[in-house]
Amino acid sequence: MTAEQQYITSEAAIDLLCELIATPSVSRDESAAATVVFDWLNSHGITANRHNNNVWAVHSHFDHKKPTLMLNAHLDTVKPSPSYTRNPFDATRIDDRIYGLGSNDDGGSVVSLVATFCNLQNAQLPFNLLLALSSEEEVSGENGMRSLLPHLSSLGIKPNMALVGEPTAMQPAIAERGLIVLDGEAKGATGHAARNEGINALYIALDDINTLRNLQFDRTSPTLGDIKVTVTQIEAGRQHNVVPESCRFVVDVRTTDAYTNEQTHKILSAAIKSQLNARSYRIRASVIEESHPMVKAAIEQGKTPFVSPTTSDMALMPDFPTLKMGPGESSRSHQADEYILESEIEQAIDSYADFINRLAKHYSNRGN
Repeated sequence: MTAEQQYITSEAAIDLLCELIATPSVSRDESAAATVVFDWLNSHGITANRHNNNVWAVHSHFDHKKPTLMLNAHLDTVKPSPSYTRNPFDATRIDDRIYGLGSNDDGGSVVSLVATFCNLQNAQLPFNLLLALSSEEEVSGENGMRSLLPHLSSLGIKPNMALVGEPTAMQPAIAERGLIVLDGEAKGATGHAARNEGINALYIALDDINTLRNLQFDRTSPTLGDIKVTVTQIEAGRQHNVVPESCRFVVDVRTTDAYTNEQTHKILSAAIKSQLNARSYRIRASVIEESHPMVKAAIEQGKTPFVSPTTSDMALMPDFPTLKMGPGESSRSHQADEYILESEIEQAIDSYADFINRLAKHYSNRGN
């Protein structure tokens, strides 16, 4: 390490976490939190860079000829729940717990990966380390990872794999479903209910909803299973005696790697009469093969791969393998009086370093 750099202890990481909790960073308003991390990294001997409210850095031995491992966690939070019994922006430490908005999702992963990156800043590895702290993850916003990756690419920095820090109790999530939200509309013709006039759009929609409910896809993902299609909202009619000429409904589609989001939309549209419009295709399913060195390294640590029920910035990284693993519990996320354990952060810093060293051995053995 250089004279300006020092080993980052778990206590130093927790101090940074407390500062981040005290800095509101609701999605699309992360500027102050990005400044906190940017200044902290530079004050600890790391040359930090900023793109929008995303903060990134590469380690000192960056070599464009080597593959690159991206260490990613997100700076933004959801809005605090009205059910909070304490100040969500007051980092309160009680026994082993650190309370505060974003402590678990995703502050614990942020500071643990920051500490890991700093402590390995001068390590000789068979791959590059790229620290990428993203914004707008909770809303899959256009100024978060969606803008950061193209920006990095323009600089010749292209991740070959990513470790995504999210609260998983430090178990490796090897897959997560994608998501398409479809706005459906059945169209008919208005008329008087008493005279059997018109074409009832509500009946058309009900038939289509039943078709969607029972639709079977030809292909099933070996890891994620079947695509899940759920109609969650419906709206029709203006008054009791008027046949509705339009019926609108919303379909929540949890996609898999068996089809692209575009293909899934096309199959659903072809099966019904109603029109289906996708709000976005950007939240894609993610699956990493268990033969990948990242998965092998995690298994060597005694960890158990699993399929995550939640989405993350992994959905925005379709071009390279990703593994999701971080301190904290997913069940605490987006809850009132959110917290993380100090011991979880301490263990995560050690576990991340061990994971990267194990991963390095796999790449060295492959001759990369």
